[in-house]
Amino acid sequence: MAEHRATITWTTTAPPADFTKGKYSREHLWAFDGGVTVPGSASPSVVPLPWSSATAVDPEEAFVASVASCHMLTFLFLAAKQGFALAGYRDAAVGVLTKGTNGVPWVSRITLRPALDWVGDKRPNAAELTELHHRAHEQCFIANSIKTEVVVEG
Repeated sequence: MAEHRATITWTTTAPPADFTKGKYSREHLWAFDGGVTVPGSASPSVVPLPWSSATAVDPEEAFVASVASCHMLTFLFLAAKQGFALAGYRDAAVGVLTKGTNGVPWVSRITLRPALDWVGDKRPNAAELTELHHRAHEQCFIANSIKTEVVVEG
């Protein structure tokens, strides 16, 4: 199979006394093999400003985007194989962070809300659309790698 890599880089100028008190920046960089670098940070809802960055991508957002993106790509593939054509797909996905039984927060649920822009004469009926989403979830690499509940609405 394939390997997928990301390089995560973090540095600080905080003095050791501040670091041990949690007074250090959580901003860091995610570098991917295609040359894209993305600013990352802890979420301001987890680590208050100024020790986080609201303009950077936090791991929870990236996780939600990863699940939604994988579902979309699998859905598009399956729709095309069945002869259904799309011109657009937009998903305003939402992940919910809750406290687990062990007391540690986790992303317990991701709700996908795809808005589909079909083109051409062949369009799926409600049952076919439900089946496409079900199969996309079953075949998504990311969905097969997580314990988070993933729900598709719409």
